[in-house]
Amino acid sequence: MFIEKDIIQIKDRGSDITTVEEQVNYFVNGFPFLQLSKAATVGDGIIRLTDDQIATVISEFDKSASEGEIALLKFVPASGAATRMFKSLFSFLQDDKKDKSVEEFFTKLKDFAFYEDLKTSLAADGNNIETADEKTIASYFLTNKGLGYGELPKGLLKFHNYAERSRTPLEEHLVEGAKYANAGSNVQIHFTVSPEHRDKFEKLVVEVLPSYQSEFGVRYIVSFSEQKSSTDTIAVNLDNTPFREKDDSLLFRPAGHGALLDNLGQLDADIIFIKNIDNVVPDRIKQDTITYKKALAGIVLSYQKRIFAYIEKLKNQANAPLLSELDSFFRTELCVVPPTDFDSWSDDQKAIYFQKKLDRPLRACGMVKNQGEPGGGPFWAENADGSSSLQIVESAQVDVDDESQNSIFKNSTHFNPVDLVCAVKNSKGELYDLKKFRDPLTGFITGKSKDGKELKAQELPGLWNGAMADWNTLFVEVPLITFNPVKTVNDLLREQHQ
Repeated sequence: MFIEKDIIQIKDRGSDITTVEEQVNYFVNGFPFLQLSKAATVGDGIIRLTDDQIATVISEFDKSASEGEIALLKFVPASGAATRMFKSLFSFLQDDKKDKSVEEFFTKLKDFAFYEDLKTSLAADGNNIETADEKTIASYFLTNKGLGYGELPKGLLKFHNYAERSRTPLEEHLVEGAKYANAGSNVQIHFTVSPEHRDKFEKLVVEVLPSYQSEFGVRYIVSFSEQKSSTDTIAVNLDNTPFREKDDSLLFRPAGHGALLDNLGQLDADIIFIKNIDNVVPDRIKQDTITYKKALAGIVLSYQKRIFAYIEKLKNQANAPLLSELDSFFRTELCVVPPTDFDSWSDDQKAIYFQKKLDRPLRACGMVKNQGEPGGGPFWAENADGSSSLQIVESAQVDVDDESQNSIFKNSTHFNPVDLVCAVKNSKGELYDLKKFRDPLTGFITGKSKDGKELKAQELPGLWNGAMADWNTLFVEVPLITFNPVKTVNDLLREQHQ
């Protein structure tokens, strides 16, 4: 299947032939569906915090952060292009297709935060935005003739208007970071970006950082990384043979956000906040986001303290009362149900099992009430070792042709907004090797095309799905107001973004 020059190409990418052969085998055999036990609901897998509980965990978190006891970091996947935001506008510009969303865009043009920039761009070439035709405006908006928004990543687009200046999502994340990822006045933020846009991100940070540091009295430590080419997956033809470029080289494609596990695993912090680049709001409605981010972090610290204490107790004396206490802790609080034959195990076997389950990365995942948004949600699911645990599950992981499985998936009460707080160090303060806790059997296969030829592509297990499948997981209900993604440009016209 592979010849010598293929092996050289694979090695030059930082991968190896065994990994690529595994990827081809997944194309041939497919990925198994995840077996859902039931949807996670409030009181049965999802924690609903009272006001008193929120106040308590935030107080503990603030104390640890302000005294510099913990290192905090905000991790923002920001490599995605904004092209899909402008799908309708591109259709109008290229094919004269005008739908209601295009009409709304031009009708409410002045309400967008980028309006003044667009006006200036048009004026530089002698065009008046008030009298220019819509095709001209669209061209200056989408292409490099003007703003070039159609070719930029979301993080660099103007989202929100303020009296002093309009802000990009990158800047909104800087502001958020100062509010909840502030450890002793140090704010660490890491953005994953695409190579072709990295210089633009870095330029914007250099431009705006002094004013935000002055405004919030903090020191920002901003870093960037790119999705590694070694995590790209091979593409195949429809018959599962390697897809080759015109020069006969192998075609590799980016493997989705699951590939960012490598980037995440390189970061040294006690608590890592994860949030998508486009889920930001203006200052006037930020408070709920700040409150619940701190609450999630407080919950993680609280459970981590208990987990570390149990690890120490197990080392000293794994007696029957402790094992019984751990059994209850896992079933009722960490929501991990052991294999069906667990009761017949010896105390030594149970102790080994609990030790392994305790000594894992920990995450708290915010969950919002389901409003019919596409995407994953919180479920109880069966694991390869016979246990059941909490998992964030995407529709592609579910056998929708199985009536009972489809029913469980469709009746989910909550939705995953990608709102995570992670603890990635063990009881000795050492970083976990995050790759050891992913489920490689939770990848995705999709249909794509290249140069007019159909092909099959493969995505690695999603960052918050299969890549974190073997983590200790807490689901916490958060308000819907904390979830305000921008999927199309007209989403910026919603009241939450004005």
